[in-house]
Amino acid sequence: MNYKKLGTTDLDVSTICLGTMTWGEQNSQEEGFEQMDYALDNGINFFDVAEMYPSPCIKETYGETEKIIGNWFKEKKKRDKIILATKISGSGLSYVRGGGPQYTEKKISEAIENSLKRLKTDYIDLYQLHWPERKTNFFGRLGYVHKDDFDEWNNFEKVLTTLEKFIKQGKIRYIGLSNETPWGLSKFLEISKIKKLPRIMSVQNPYSLLCRTYEVGLSEISIREKSGLLAYSPLAGGFLTGKYRNNNLPENSRQKLFSDYYTRYSKPNISPVIEKYFNIAKKFNLDFAQMSLKFCEIQPFMTSVIIGATTMEQLKINIESVNVNLSDEIIKDINHIQKLHSNPCP
Repeated sequence: MNYKKLGTTDLDVSTICLGTMTWGEQNSQEEGFEQMDYALDNGINFFDVAEMYPSPCIKETYGETEKIIGNWFKEKKKRDKIILATKISGSGLSYVRGGGPQYTEKKISEAIENSLKRLKTDYIDLYQLHWPERKTNFFGRLGYVHKDDFDEWNNFEKVLTTLEKFIKQGKIRYIGLSNETPWGLSKFLEISKIKKLPRIMSVQNPYSLLCRTYEVGLSEISIREKSGLLAYSPLAGGFLTGKYRNNNLPENSRQKLFSDYYTRYSKPNISPVIEKYFNIAKKFNLDFAQMSLKFCEIQPFMTSVIIGATTMEQLKINIESVNVNLSDEIIKDINHIQKLHSNPCP
């Protein structure tokens, strides 16, 4: 396994992070335990979760994934072996703390305390804001429309001040963002520097062969400010494993079960692009998923690549990607496809 520093901290996190959002929906607690055992045995020391998981996110299963991880900590007594990241949900979910804005002192406090209870721990290593509450684009939305609004969200300092209280209490160690923009990250960093408040250590955004938009703006900030990317959906929801090629729809797959919920990577123009990347892997005798993951891992702005698996076979293939080598010729071929079909799934 490979390791990198988390931001400017002294934490060495594995460059493969264990994603967990299927536990409690597609995966049982027993299967989650098996994944965590195997991941830890193979050098992964970084787990990522969110209060709203599992996904698809519904009221009935809210918080279940955190509970599974908490039960594993209680049974295995290995909390000290894991660097644990979780997230507070932004506004938009009516069943979370009454809906409405979530990044207030009262609601952040409630969210942290409840996550700690579900996770059966007294501290969280990395606490992340799951998505912005201001009016901006995220989750692949294009066509930014700016409106000057008297009520525009401008709580950057208040959020940092609130999170600082929990850092001082020892309940969280470091903070990060998710689904954030270059302006949002730079604003948080600016205020933390001026006001001497906690700084952002990471940004969890999408990044894959089909979505390299992070390279435009955010990559520079990540490197210069040491606030690296935690890449989610590095396999584009499974499309970059090849399992959906030729209109295949495997039983129990995410697209089979939740096609109406996961639409980001199921656009009609995507299949020919995926086929071109698949042919690169075939040409160089590489596993398609491993090539896709390794391309993410080697980016200079990358801290860790978040994998998600519903079977042990998938998990083993994903973790083994750290041992893959991508030659200059392979990178050249990949970048050629990117030039022809730039970011088809932003």
